[in-house]
Amino acid sequence: MAQRYRRTNVSLSESLRDLLRSAPSLDSPMRDHGNATPVPLDGDSRLPLIRADQLGPAVTPVLAPEIKEQVEQLRSEHQNQERLAKSGLTPSRTALFTGPPGVGKTLAARWLADELKRPLMVLDLSSVMSSFLGRTGSNIRKVLDYAKSSPSVLLLDELDTVAKRRDDAAEVGELKRLVTVLLQEIDDWPASSLLLAATNHGDLLDPAVWRRFDLVVDFPLPGPSELLEALSQYSGNVSQEVLQFLVRTLKGASFADAERMVMSARRRAALNDERLLDSLLRLGQDRLRGMDQANRLQIAVDLVQHGEISQRRASELTGVSRDTIRRRQRDEQQ
Repeated sequence: MAQRYRRTNVSLSESLRDLLRSAPSLDSPMRDHGNATPVPLDGDSRLPLIRADQLGPAVTPVLAPEIKEQVEQLRSEHQNQERLAKSGLTPSRTALFTGPPGVGKTLAARWLADELKRPLMVLDLSSVMSSFLGRTGSNIRKVLDYAKSSPSVLLLDELDTVAKRRDDAAEVGELKRLVTVLLQEIDDWPASSLLLAATNHGDLLDPAVWRRFDLVVDFPLPGPSELLEALSQYSGNVSQEVLQFLVRTLKGASFADAERMVMSARRRAALNDERLLDSLLRLGQDRLRGMDQANRLQIAVDLVQHGEISQRRASELTGVSRDTIRRRQRDEQQ
């Protein structure tokens, strides 16, 4: 269009060209922040060492209250750098997110970048491992230098891939030197950008790594209230009775597990032309059948005591007889 209007409408043509020059792209994700430099490439494969998150505005993550407070504090520090500067302070430059898979670490990083209006750059550390180990340190330096060049949020995913314990006898010397390179780069990180790292295996990290981060946030598996909020977010207008039942069948599961269940139910409902509620109930009951009698009974009792569900309905959902539920309740009261 810019080419087409070059002769008939010069102003429009130039405006379109300016828009294209300033718009971020996969090759230059920080162009709208004044940095048109392309993302760094691996010297061997010529593939990008970093990718820009292109999933659009992030939904507000469902987090336990203490975790939510820490993440929001991190956001507030970077949104109010001038107020901190008046007191001679700088915002937290780096944060380490630990916890099992599917508990919201990446989603929290995406939400922070969205709140701060900065591009989110994601580095999967396994992708920078060059076939020539001596180049891996160079790859990491190139990525970190690129992220430092403009205000951004950089997420180092699967940090344990690289930052393993240096006393691990199974690791070669080059990888141990790589940990040293990474620690130096973390120490030099500027306050103008935010460096986040995520790991599912904190026990594998070199002890020196923990001390280098300004903030460490340990994401636990969600509790009942967090699962209930997440299921409500994923499934929309589904009755609280059904959601309470699903929460108890998902005990010990992650947010990712809960989302997979809802998405599976949505697909099943669409294919079988049935209500989402019925599909969710069926999947919940499938999970229940995989449990032993003691767990099924406890879920039935919990539904009656905490879910404001009648004994009859709890029996229908769990397959446990009403007499059995009543006896367990009497035993617990005694």
